[in-house]
Amino acid sequence: MARIGTLADGVARSLTNAFRGAIAEGRSFRSVLSQISAAFADIALRAALRPLGTLVEGVVSNLFTATNPAVPFAKGGVIASPTYFPLGQGLGLAGEAGPEAILPLARGSDGRLGVAAGSGAAPINVTFNVTATDARSFAASEAELSAMLLRAVRRGTRAS
Repeated sequence: MARIGTLADGVARSLTNAFRGAIAEGRSFRSVLSQISAAFADIALRAALRPLGTLVEGVVSNLFTATNPAVPFAKGGVIASPTYFPLGQGLGLAGEAGPEAILPLARGSDGRLGVAAGSGAAPINVTFNVTATDARSFAASEAELSAMLLRAVRRGTRAS
């Protein structure tokens, strides 16, 4: 209903302007009718194209929502196939030449921005106390120490 009111206001404004201009400039009635006809054509064209504009707006806004829901990458992630994303006034493309990583950035104590390394977990210390009477007995226990260290590291990586 509001559209009809707006359309009627536009028609009335066009008619008023056309007659006012004709009287002020002394134009012919034919010239006034020509101007009114052009105004009606302009109004009709705008009314006809309005649904097309609404359609285009809908397609663009739905391009990144309904069919392609947002995937959060705040903790990082991998894009394994070509993926379009909004970028400024256009589109960006990631993963077009193979997998690409998204890495969260962190500001260091020096103020520089970069990729944060590590998980922030506390370090794990492994201590071996070796009692050997001579160099030969120490060398003999070296393989056993290596195996113990490997088991400790594997237990630590499974737990995290």
